[in-house]
Amino acid sequence: MTHSIQRNHRQPLTLACLSVAALALTLALPVQAAKSSKKAAKKAVPVAAAATAAAVTTYASRGDAMQLAADIASRRDLPQDWVQAQLEQARNLPVVTRLMTPAGKTFVKNWTVYRSRFIDPVRIRAGVKFWQANRRALERAEQQFGVPAEIIAGIIGVETIYGQNMGSFRVMDALTTLTLDFPPSHPRAQARTDYFRGELEQVLVTAHRTGTDPFSLRGSYAGAMGLGQFMPTSWDKYAVDFDGDGRIDLFNSATDAIGSVANYFVGHGWKPGLPTAFPVDMRAQGENLATLLAPDINPSFTAAQMAEHGVRVLGAEGYERPLALIELKNGSSGPTEYIAGTENFYAITRYNWSAFYALSVIELGREVHEAYLASQMAFSAKN
Repeated sequence: MTHSIQRNHRQPLTLACLSVAALALTLALPVQAAKSSKKAAKKAVPVAAAATAAAVTTYASRGDAMQLAADIASRRDLPQDWVQAQLEQARNLPVVTRLMTPAGKTFVKNWTVYRSRFIDPVRIRAGVKFWQANRRALERAEQQFGVPAEIIAGIIGVETIYGQNMGSFRVMDALTTLTLDFPPSHPRAQARTDYFRGELEQVLVTAHRTGTDPFSLRGSYAGAMGLGQFMPTSWDKYAVDFDGDGRIDLFNSATDAIGSVANYFVGHGWKPGLPTAFPVDMRAQGENLATLLAPDINPSFTAAQMAEHGVRVLGAEGYERPLALIELKNGSSGPTEYIAGTENFYAITRYNWSAFYALSVIELGREVHEAYLASQMAFSAKN
């Protein structure tokens, strides 16, 4: 079986990595209009408003919260009374804990269904408008960072429908809840708790450094913010002032968001000029298939090695870099599909550890670009 996939991107002119620290820029707080929330199509939903409208439970009376405040203050050299005051205001959001609880054992992965959530006429139309409004920034980011405009546009489209759905949860509430009340049933509960604690710490460090109110930040139920849904540590490390106005604003500046997404990928191993994936002729079964799938989405085999196990990589003549066999299960919708993911496919999964997610980004970006080009041709024909 073969699966059609975009094979190549344009070779970039240059590769330049901007340093946020060198720019000495500060975090811009959101000035969001009436935009609802979303992170990878599962972010904020009306439950955010319902959660805040219901009876509110803060962490002011929680001993573990006050101990957390003391620990953060000590570790990050912050005033303890200030950190404690912030956590006392934070609200416990049971809906956030529920959203982080793993799906039941009856859940069946289905690539066809997953794809339909992101590659649809509404999102493609929004993407065309975004491309039209931000063409120069997309082209400049591709030239400067080596990340194709299609991938950048795909990320922003999957994450927030091009800014239409950026999040309505107070980030402090979400991150405090995920630090102190992460669902214990999750198979990686401790690791995820530690992760969200680091994100909470970053919000507090940034807010104290800049003299801003951490409760003014709005985002997803996981604490991600802006058009590209950056977590606080990613904002601190990878966000850039791509529009040159002296501050970083991922909520209101599409140009900053475009440059920051590209810079994020550079920081996570994007290799300019490499394709993201190849179609395959799939013959592997049994032990051969199990061997190829064992590393999951981590590129581990050459095309020759995959061929030895019954998978012929199409269009990869002379390609000697590592590949991963990507399995796309379709549940009851149809047979399982396969592609060969490159290191750049893997780089996209640094945004979200999911092959479904990465392929949705790739395919949405391609569909939006093709629709944008068609709109340009139609405009030229009329004029």
